[in-house]
Amino acid sequence: MNSDNTRPRDGFAAHDNEARAGLRPVTGSTPDGVPLAFNRAPVEELAPWIGRMMVAVARGTDEITRSGLLCNDAGYVRTAVSVDWVAETADGPMEIRDQTFLCGQHTRAMPMKFTGGIEVAGFMLKPGAMRSLWGVDDGALVDRIKGMDFVGVDDRELTDLHYPGISPEDWLSAIENWLLHSIKSRGVAPPDRLAQDFEEAAFADPNQSIFDFAEKHNVTVRTLQRAIKRSFGLTPKQVMRRARTLDLATRLCGVADEDEGVEIQLRFFDQSHEIREFTGFFGMTPRQFLTDRQGLLTLSLEIRQARRLELLDRIAPDAVRPWMRDPLRPASSVRTN
Repeated sequence: MNSDNTRPRDGFAAHDNEARAGLRPVTGSTPDGVPLAFNRAPVEELAPWIGRMMVAVARGTDEITRSGLLCNDAGYVRTAVSVDWVAETADGPMEIRDQTFLCGQHTRAMPMKFTGGIEVAGFMLKPGAMRSLWGVDDGALVDRIKGMDFVGVDDRELTDLHYPGISPEDWLSAIENWLLHSIKSRGVAPPDRLAQDFEEAAFADPNQSIFDFAEKHNVTVRTLQRAIKRSFGLTPKQVMRRARTLDLATRLCGVADEDEGVEIQLRFFDQSHEIREFTGFFGMTPRQFLTDRQGLLTLSLEIRQARRLELLDRIAPDAVRPWMRDPLRPASSVRTN
């Protein structure tokens, strides 16, 4: 396979796209200026349910409407303030402003438009956590976004945690404290460990045998299929295919460990296989993706990649990630306005 078609290049078109968009990163950026989220693992008490805490702030002008893509391989709860968003969901367009919402996992990238900058905070749910916390299977939210009333949560409980001038880290801490109180007060049980083990297996090697995984965990393939369908809304093979494609997209976005570059490329049988799988998820070829990298997509993929490499013990939680302009630092001294 000729990997030249999908090799990231320094200073490619994405940098120009971001410059024209006029976004000024607050919570972090890549070396070429693409905004990133301040994201980290949750406090230990939340680890059974929550995969990541994140806050992303980038300043922009209200006159500019930007297009982007969003992709989740996990459920998310997000609070978005001060910016108008329109997401193309499986239920049709959804308008979002100054509210908290529940995002399901994706079978394909979701087009989004937003006017203004980016001001979003929230948390990533581990597989099965949605059912554990609120009694809803992930399958009900695949390719969808719902208001928090869908799971019986008052939107204002979370949305009102933001106030003008709050720092990104203080906002994140307030959300984390809300989660701690909610889980402890209701005595929520941890989600299915089998699904979480499967997620980590997909991070490590998305080409591995489903049968081998089931045998290693002493379950039948049918039991595994039911557990994964319940906790992902997808089949085991779909989860693995998505992981393989997102690993490639992460590399193309410039937020990957380049030591994995050859390994990621060789997960596809040949170039036509790579193009077919990638186009099915993103609606464009890897070459097209390279020339029109989306800042919003880079932001969400970086969160996934940071968590993945930490789970696989390839980077330390407080390490300088290979794609970052500056080291990780507490954001409590940075104001959101």
